[in-house]
Amino acid sequence: MGFAQVLLCLAAAVLASAAATHQHSQCLDNPPDLSLRGGEAGEIVNDLPGGFRAYVTGAASSSHAIILASDVFGFEAPLLRKIADKVGEAGYFVVVPDFFNGDYFDTSKNLSEWLPHHSPVKAAKDAQPLFASLRKEGKSVGVGGYCWGGKFGTEVGKTDSVKAVSMAHPAFMIVDDMKEVKRPIEILGAEHDQSTPAKQVYQFVRVLHQRNDIPYFAKIFPGTEHGFACRYNTSDPFAVRTAEQALAYMLDWFNRYLK
Repeated sequence: MGFAQVLLCLAAAVLASAAATHQHSQCLDNPPDLSLRGGEAGEIVNDLPGGFRAYVTGAASSSHAIILASDVFGFEAPLLRKIADKVGEAGYFVVVPDFFNGDYFDTSKNLSEWLPHHSPVKAAKDAQPLFASLRKEGKSVGVGGYCWGGKFGTEVGKTDSVKAVSMAHPAFMIVDDMKEVKRPIEILGAEHDQSTPAKQVYQFVRVLHQRNDIPYFAKIFPGTEHGFACRYNTSDPFAVRTAEQALAYMLDWFNRYLK
């Protein structure tokens, strides 16, 4: 998609969401339903490089690895693991680390108090041994992030640790991040996202276009809210369809820049 097309798509989304109110953080809406657990193809692995515990799925023999970075609710979310399994089925070795060391966000906690102890910037630095280990195995590595994981992916994308990053409804990002990213970056936004509004995604695109030195892609999904790609209502056909579309875009991005 050309720059003009991206701008038209994003501008339409900006106009549609201009009247949105900002009453609370959408990062906390629709917490994962742990009762949906079951039928997972992967397994839990302890003591990965960097000291991480992780959900691991896909073929370990694959020469392409994807790190999936969760939202604030952590790596135990059933839908996130189902996404990981689908990425594994597409030919990737997939690692979903527990970047929060078991201290996932829940409704008993205050986000402004919890977040400083779980910085995605620090996590990106702490994860370097994991990335180095995967590269030593001869794997090309990408990062897919959701919400908190979007900021994590952006930070890793500022290094030489990965070849590409993709993020859905990212949070905590700023426009200046786009000035430092070194790797192909994909941003999948929600039309009614209060954490990263469509207007801000438009600003990301303008910075990336002005740089003209790395591939980028941005899309705003109509009718969606923050969390649509990994915390959706499985009984809502529209929610399921848009989440599947977001996954397809992510896989296409990695197929293009990792394989």
